[in-house]
Amino acid sequence: MNLARVDEIAKAVLYEGYMLYPYRPSSLKNRQRWNFGVVYPQAYSEAQGGEEACSMQTECLVSGNGGTILEVKVRFLHLQMRTVRSPAEVRTGALPDGWQEAVEREVSVPDLTLESLRQKTVRHAFGFPAQTQAHSERDGMVERRQEEVEGTVNVSAERLSQDLFRVSIPVKNVSLMAVPAANRDEALMQCLVSTHTILGVKGGEFVSLLEPPSESQDLASRCRNVGAWPVLVGEQGQRDTLLASPIILYDYPQIAPESAGDLFDGTEIDEILALRIMSLTDEEKREIRQSEDRARQILDRTEAMPAEQFMKLHGAVRGLRPLKEDAS
Repeated sequence: MNLARVDEIAKAVLYEGYMLYPYRPSSLKNRQRWNFGVVYPQAYSEAQGGEEACSMQTECLVSGNGGTILEVKVRFLHLQMRTVRSPAEVRTGALPDGWQEAVEREVSVPDLTLESLRQKTVRHAFGFPAQTQAHSERDGMVERRQEEVEGTVNVSAERLSQDLFRVSIPVKNVSLMAVPAANRDEALMQCLVSTHTILGVKGGEFVSLLEPPSESQDLASRCRNVGAWPVLVGEQGQRDTLLASPIILYDYPQIAPESAGDLFDGTEIDEILALRIMSLTDEEKREIRQSEDRARQILDRTEAMPAEQFMKLHGAVRGLRPLKEDAS
């Protein structure tokens, strides 16, 4: 599995929406985060009439044999609530109660052969317990609380021809909720946020679902992906790693080389976000610096960006392709 390349792309996917402008409590427009790849608890999904998904599914094609080994990792953000416990901090105008932060989570399924997956679906359960931590920060005592999150990852394979398999990986949130009809903010505390699946193969290759070979086009079109967009990741031509992203990407996505650092921007809008950050007032910047390390690092790096580096973000041409001649 090409983890070096997939990690930098996955980071952009993981925080797309979570960090977008960045969000802050005093902003009317950006007070509520817009999250991608949210997998809600089943009870909450049912209480909402199924409008909020409690599962996502990845299906892809693998060229190989029964001994081909499949690697599966599921990553998501587990939200935590930041609560102020010091009256002094409230008086200084720091972040209010109820500010959501996030912790990265990873679930690894034991390596499996395609033949074993063809014979029996593997169900991998995972869970992260509720916990509360309190410690002193710059402005006083702060408490961070997480609710319990539980889920399942099922992995199965179907042989389509002598050397071609379809792999199916549904991910489901089975967290128990005290109040299934809770509001969205409460439900998010037990959600899998920015959920994505990373797949690797040993002794085989993934087939591109975006540009499959002619003999596999029909089978590729039958792969059922729900809330997931599988693309090849790595150097051009490599087929050992697949990222099932909650946002639309092309095969072999890359972080722009002009980017000075993570803006968690889906790889394409560094300049817009840099301009947006530069336009913040001193009060807005103070809020961001008090929120969390990721936002503070983005702000500090953007403010320190030299003019020549900023200009590199403007108008970059990635490549040119000749126009196709009119067939008529």
